[in-house]
This record gives sequence, structure tokens and C-alpha cells, in this order.
Amino acid sequence: MYSFDALIAGWVREKVIPGAVLDVRIGDRFRFAQAYGAYSDNERAREVRLDTPFDLASLTKVVATLPTALALVKDGRMALDDPVSLYVDEFRHRQVTIRHLLQHASGLPPDLAGVSRGSDGAEVLRTIWETGLDSAPGSKVAYSDLGMIVLGELIRRVAGESLDQTAKKRVFDPLGMKSTGFGPTLSGLPLRAAATESVNGTYIVGEVHDEKSAALGGVSGSAGLFGTAADLARYAGYWLYPDRSGPLSPELVSECLLHPIQGRGLGWEVVHDRNHMPLGCGSTWTEGSFGHTGFTGTSLWIDPQAELIVVWLTNAVHFGRHTPIRALRRRLHDRIRTDLV
Repeated sequence: MYSFDALIAGWVREKVIPGAVLDVRIGDRFRFAQAYGAYSDNERAREVRLDTPFDLASLTKVVATLPTALALVKDGRMALDDPVSLYVDEFRHRQVTIRHLLQHASGLPPDLAGVSRGSDGAEVLRTIWETGLDSAPGSKVAYSDLGMIVLGELIRRVAGESLDQTAKKRVFDPLGMKSTGFGPTLSGLPLRAAATESVNGTYIVGEVHDEKSAALGGVSGSAGLFGTAADLARYAGYWLYPDRSGPLSPELVSECLLHPIQGRGLGWEVVHDRNHMPLGCGSTWTEGSFGHTGFTGTSLWIDPQAELIVVWLTNAVHFGRHTPIRALRRRLHDRIRTDLV
């Protein structure tokens, strides 16, 4: 048994997390995949399986919204430095570009107050259109759900179809990600998905955990995607080897990673300063590593130098929102490098 395997098994046994799936790959040479623990589906306990879909939360931003936007750029339907208002008339900040949204440098606030699962989606969008900027576009990186919601709406208008439909056609189907999609489009999801948080005594099963995405019908640029660890490892493999056949071009992939600002590339967090390591990966990961995390407990990290991919999906919020998931991620990622690299 690898020590990282024992580490996760111990966290489940000690009820630090309810369950998880870990998928670790080193190039085409090595794979470790293991499922751990169980969760309540409101009727009984269900074991986590390797093919259990998880609510990916903010991984939606880099697994659906980012590549779908880039696919439209590749087709010449839009450009990274186009103003958002060119495609979304209601968006009043004329200096904000698509690049700003992807790099979390638009100046939009992180979140909206007062949004619940029952909020009106049209009203949520109207509020975002009316929201002012906290900083000048391009002057500061500040992670923003609102910016990615705006980008999801922009994609819908440029593509002429919903984000979930475009992402399926342009990203998931070409990469063979058969178990990845937004909640409303994946059949039988409530019977298979790992339950997240308990709300008013009932666990959320097969529906998006994020309130804003729920208000928007389960499909948004910031959250709403469900998927399996194997599918995410497949997706990460494309980013590791972008010269292989896929939905983007190697040039666009490089564009996302080569010039990070304050640790943020286009979509991804990127390791570029050893003194300011991203919270999602370990302290020993090398410069150029990149990844993202999700509030429910999910994460995906890639180290190109080691050809290392780590997908770790948990439903940590099953035990409540105050979880130690950030510290657990750092320990796990460092332990994996110690054991394997």
C-alpha cells in the first residue's frame, strides 16, 4: 500500500471526509485508482465507487467553461481580448475583456449575497449586470464566480445554444468523457452521484450544491458540472499532451499557462513563485504545475515536468461546510510526490 492510499483511508476511517475517489497517473506509464468510503443518499448508505459522479463545483470553470470558450476562440467566433459587452449588451463594463474574465482580473466581486437555491435565475443575472467593479479591469487578480457566470452567458450567446450543449459537443464528446456533464443533462444522476450537503435535513443528491448555479437551472459558467475521476484524468491528459488530438490547439493551451499573473493563468492556478504556492497543491510541486479546486471537495492538479496528474474527488461538504479540505489537499499532494516522483 502506498502511504498516500493509507492517508486517505485513515481520513475516511476517522470521519474527516465521508468518501473519495483518487486517480493518479504518470504519463502513460503508471496509474493508481481507488475509491474510499460511503455517503448517505437519504435512504441508506452507499459506497463510493470508481465510477461515482461527483459535484465538481468550481472545477466547472476549467473543465467546461474554459475549454468551451477557447474552442470558440479557435473557430474565430470570438477573441480573447474582445470586450465582453460586444456579445452581452447588458454588461455595462466596456473595458472588461474575455481574457479578464478567464484570468479573474475583471474587477467583479467574488460572489453575490442573498442568493438561495430558490432564487430567480433571471434576477440573479440582472443583479450581476448591475454589479459594480471592485477594481479596474486588469489591475488585480481576485477570484470571481460572477466573472465566470458572465462568461457562461457569453458562450451561450456566441454559440447559439446552452453552455452544457456546447461543452458536450466541443469538449466532452471529442475527449471521450462519457460520464461528465451538467446535472440536468446526465440521466439517472440522483441514483449515482455522491451526495453533498444536508439542507433542512435532506442531503442534496444529483443536484448542484452551489446556490447561484441552482438558481440558474443547474447550468452556469461557475458551477453545475458533474463527472467521474476517470473522465477528469482523461481531460487532464489532454492538457498534459496538447499535441495529441483534441478540441483546442497547442498554442491556446500554452496561452493559458505561460504568463500567469499573481498565480493565475487563464482559468488555471499556476505555480510560478515558490514563496506563494497555491493552496490546492502541495509545497513540493514544481514550477509550471497547474490545477484547480472545487468547494465541495474536488481538485485536479497537473505537474508537466513529472508528467503527473492527480484527480482527487471528495464530497467533503457531506459533513458540513467547515471542512479541513485545503490542508488535506496539501498533505495528500506532497505525499503522492514523495511516494511516486
